[in-house]
Amino acid sequence: MNENLLDERDAARRVDDVTTALERLAGTFADEEDLSVVLQRVCQQVIHAVPDAEIASITLLREGTPYTATATGDTAHRIDQAQYDAGQGPCLEAARTGELQRVKVADTGQRWPEFAAAAGESAVLGYLAAPLFVDREYHGSLNLYDTGGHSFGALDAALLELYTTAAEAALRSARRHQEARETMGQLSAALTSRAVIDQAKGILMALHRIPADDAFKLLVKASQEQNVKLREVAHDFVAAALAAQDRP
Repeated sequence: MNENLLDERDAARRVDDVTTALERLAGTFADEEDLSVVLQRVCQQVIHAVPDAEIASITLLREGTPYTATATGDTAHRIDQAQYDAGQGPCLEAARTGELQRVKVADTGQRWPEFAAAAGESAVLGYLAAPLFVDREYHGSLNLYDTGGHSFGALDAALLELYTTAAEAALRSARRHQEARETMGQLSAALTSRAVIDQAKGILMALHRIPADDAFKLLVKASQEQNVKLREVAHDFVAAALAAQDRP
């Protein structure tokens, strides 16, 4: 069979693989909005998107300090940690420069000698890392490790870039959902606090025949003296008043 035809079929198969992986990722996002879950799925599905990859991880930078947010196995954690300890390596290079890194293990000693020494002997034969940017808080790299000796090629790099672009969009949407839920939770807590404080003020106004400002000052004074939050003082006061009302 013609070699060019085989290459074309292989390329078509790989494109189908990355398309399927993206469809699965989209389905996961439809079901799961939590950012940590989407990160895990991104890491798991990229193995199917780039067939020559056996191991994957996601490195994120928190105030410049790298950590592995998720990985497909212990080997990825060990190789990632070797890079963090050395302060250099393909995943850090991709995260810091914003440029895709495709490196054979034989070339790491020249490019990143400290990492090569820290990694020691491992089953990893090649590295492919793409920059991953969600927002200023969540950014780093999507890392692939070859342990089968296939050696990442230009097509693998192109597929990873395509997958990463789609993954970033899914992660940004998940991030927006997470921020919206957090904001709603904060607003709900604030409204609940305001309601119980108003209740406490109303009870104090009725008991002592004082205006709203004076009732609020009494609550603030109690909060300071007891060294607890104002809403907790108000909650306890309202609860005690209701309990007293229920007693015969």
